[in-house]
Amino acid sequence: MRLILTALVFLAGLFDLFLAIGFLTGPEQAAMGFGIAATGVGGVSTIRADFTSFFGVAAFCMMWGAWRRNADLMLVPALLFGTSFVGRAINLAVTGAYPGWPVPMAVEAAHVVLMLAAWRLLPHHKLGEIAG
Repeated sequence: MRLILTALVFLAGLFDLFLAIGFLTGPEQAAMGFGIAATGVGGVSTIRADFTSFFGVAAFCMMWGAWRRNADLMLVPALLFGTSFVGRAINLAVTGAYPGWPVPMAVEAAHVVLMLAAWRLLPHHKLGEIAG
């Protein structure tokens, strides 16, 4: 089970790494797939920086954590994707649904569940040891 879970975490990290590379090398095209359009050079810069860092950091933590069997690193993407999920849920409550809204929420929820399962089953420190 641990081997399968580790492989799933690594593959999810690889998926996020490809997203990060896409935002780094072609921010306008990658953003269009997310329903985002940049207005001017500042917008392109923001998309390139923020989305690359979001997906890149998540990918790094997932892949390095899976490779080193260090589940402590799984908490970082769990928090990133969990925060995104909550933001989308708030948006859904405030502004309502839009076409295709369940897909990104499902991807984010799957990331959170996978990261928490990995944190639970793979070697890790207690939260008190990390925070204290």
